[in-house]
Order: sequence, then structure tokens, then C-alpha cells
Amino acid sequence: MSEVPTTTTTTTGLHAGLTRRQISMMGLGGAIGAGLFVGSGQAIGIAGPAVLVSYLVAGGIVVLVMAMLAEMVAANPSSGAFSSYAQKAMGRSAGSAVGWLYWLQLIVVIAAEATGAALITEEWVPMVPAWVWVLIFITVFTAVNLFGVRNYGRFEFWFAAIKVAAIIAFLVIGVCAILGLFPGVPATGISNLFDNGGFAPNGIDGIAAALLIVAFAFGGTEVVAIAAAESDDPARNIRRIVREVLVRIMIFYVGSIFVIVAVLPWNDEDVQEGPFSAVLATLGLPGVDLVMSLIVIIALLSAMNANIYGASRMAFSLGERRLAPQAITRTSVRGVPFVAVLSSVSFGFVAVALNWAFPDLVMPILLNIVGSTVLVIWAATAISQLILRRRADRAGTPMPMRMWGFPWLSWLCLVLLAGMFVLSFTNSVAGTQLLLTLGLTAVLLLIARLTRGTAR
Repeated sequence: MSEVPTTTTTTTGLHAGLTRRQISMMGLGGAIGAGLFVGSGQAIGIAGPAVLVSYLVAGGIVVLVMAMLAEMVAANPSSGAFSSYAQKAMGRSAGSAVGWLYWLQLIVVIAAEATGAALITEEWVPMVPAWVWVLIFITVFTAVNLFGVRNYGRFEFWFAAIKVAAIIAFLVIGVCAILGLFPGVPATGISNLFDNGGFAPNGIDGIAAALLIVAFAFGGTEVVAIAAAESDDPARNIRRIVREVLVRIMIFYVGSIFVIVAVLPWNDEDVQEGPFSAVLATLGLPGVDLVMSLIVIIALLSAMNANIYGASRMAFSLGERRLAPQAITRTSVRGVPFVAVLSSVSFGFVAVALNWAFPDLVMPILLNIVGSTVLVIWAATAISQLILRRRADRAGTPMPMRMWGFPWLSWLCLVLLAGMFVLSFTNSVAGTQLLLTLGLTAVLLLIARLTRGTAR
């Protein structure tokens, strides 16, 4: 008898193939991306050295959101994560809207990341057009995701490890530069934190404006909540994973930004264009541009890989809960939701094609729509945790893990998120993004209500 192809079986379900260490690295890999390596320069240009405050505030919000997610994951592991919890807390329509909003965000970002990596690679190999690189990147990472979650976890672990190693090396080099340990290079000290207009040259407004950029850069940590459902012991693993990921992200993010604004003046044009490259170039290290370009490509591809995973698992969960076509729940003998993977990646090809056909129209619109989705998803997570925790406490339901400081820290998180919503409307670009995101959320809620009867 011939062997059954790995993409025809429909009954195997997802497999528990991820280890705690792999999920931890996935969380780091999802958060340490181009937003840190490139986007941090824009935030520094807006807030100056006081961007450190922006990172601490945004990091604090992420800590609270992830603690709330960890509590819910430990009690009920689900590949739908925050979408599943929104459904349990607020009903079918809320769960559907949050899930589809997250999926739409990821598939657009997949296209953007593939395009960004291709454009950099094209500069190295100009005889190969960017569209060929996009085809190669998406094909390779589609195959990685179709091959099985265990192999995906191994691949993403080493991808993320490269980024983590780069950050650690940068921190060591930066500290040496600050202390004057490089021969022939004078110590920079920390005077740049207070020169050139002071610590907060643009005041509270600059800190607030940078906060919006920084918050989006932290997006990606939530993949650990999705991945935990495919580990051997989600309830036990999620506690250690969240703690490890959050501590390391705060050290890497805040540490890196501290090095940048200490070594170079915040208003240096090179800092805004490429902060990491600017610091390394100041020290006269050879091959800086090539190394940083390679790291940015790895960051983009690693994030794209994680986003394909996250999008496919969210789509699979929506199908399981009858919030998406049932065909999307089909899995291979390796436990891979191959229909969900291919559906998520297919839109990436379409979005890239549209971007090339209408470069000044399509992608900016799509990115504006999803630019604020992280705020909506975080807010939905906080509201869900408040409702589900109170419900469990009233019923006397035992919980494997309880968030500390409840309900005060949960409410603090919601207050901080509300403040970010208000801040968004003080900036024309951010305000437009948020309005588009809220409009899209309303449409998704309406569609969920209209299709309620047909989903049974």
C-alpha cells in the first residue's frame, strides 16, 4: 500500500511538539525584530534620551498583558489564545472579531516583512529582482511551517538565537564604548543623555508620541500564548516562559536603547536612520553595514516565520470554533493545519503583488488599517481576564496560576491602554490608523453577528 501524503489527512489534530525553551525563544524572536533594529531610531528622534521612559511604560504594559494571558493560558490552553478568551468572556462576536483582526494583521505583516527582506537582499544581488526573493522567502518558510511544529520550533529557536546573540554582543560593545575600553576611542560616558537639549528635549509630548511607536514594536510577544497550546505541559510551561521572555525583552530593549542614546547624540541623523549601525560605525568596526543588514534580514525573516505560525494557528482555532470555514481545520499527519498555513501565506502573495502594482496605494492602506491592532488586542485581553477571573472566583474554580495584584493591576493596564488610545488621537497619523482599526473591528463584529445562524 502506498504511503498517505502528509497533506490529505483530516483527523490528526495539532501535535504537542514544542519545548519550553523553543517557545521562550519564539517569544523573544517575535518581539526582537525590525521594530527594534530600525524603528527605534524614529522613536529616539521624537523623544530624545527620554525615549527610555517610553520603553519602560510600554514594557510595563506588555508585562501586565502577558501576565493576564499567562493566567488564562494556564487555565485553558488554546491555539486561539486571546480570541478564545474574548469569546468565553464577551461572546461569540467578540471572539470572532479579535481572532480575525489578529489574523488580518499578521497576513499583511507577512507580506511587508517578505518585501522588506527582499529589497535589502536585492541591493546585494541586483541581478535578481525583489519579486524572486519574495517568492523564495515565502516558499521556504511555508515549507518550514508545513514540515511539522517540532521542526518549526527548532528552526525558529536558532533563528531567534542569532538575534539574541547579536543584541548581547551589541550590549557588550556598547558598555565597553561607554567605559572607554576600546583602544584609541575615548569613553563616551553618559553625557549624551543630558546634552543637546536635555534628557527630554521635546518634553512630555515627545515621550507620548514615541510611546505609540514603541508599543507597536513590542508586538509579537503574544505568540507564546498561541504556541503554549502545542507544548507538552502548557499550564506549567507558560509560567516560566512568560517570566523569561519578559525579563529578557526588557533587558534587551531598554539596554540597547540606553547604549544608543549614551554613545551618540540623540539628534544625530545616522541614529534616526539606523541606530545600531551608527553606534558600531562610530567605533570604527569593519563591515558594520553588511553585518547590520544581515541581522535586519534575519530579524524580518524570523518574524515572518513566527507570523506564519501565529496566523495559521489563529485561523485553525477560528475554524474549530465555527467562526471560519471548516476546511481550514484540516491537518496533516504531522499535525500541521496545512489549509490554514496555505491560506495565510496565499494572501501574502496577493498583498505583495498588489503592492508592486499599486506601490503608493495598497500597502500603505493595509498597514494603516492594522497599525493599531495591537492596542485593540491588548485591550480585549485585559477585559477578558477581568471578566474570566471574576467569574472563576465567584464559582470557586481552582486556577493553576493567578495574576498578582488582581484586580488593581488589571485595571491599571486598562487605564494605561486608554491613555494610549487618547494619545493616538493627538497625532494625525496614529489617529487615522486607530480610526481605521476601530472601523475594521466594527465591521468584523457586524459580520460575526450576521453569520451567527449559518455557523451552527
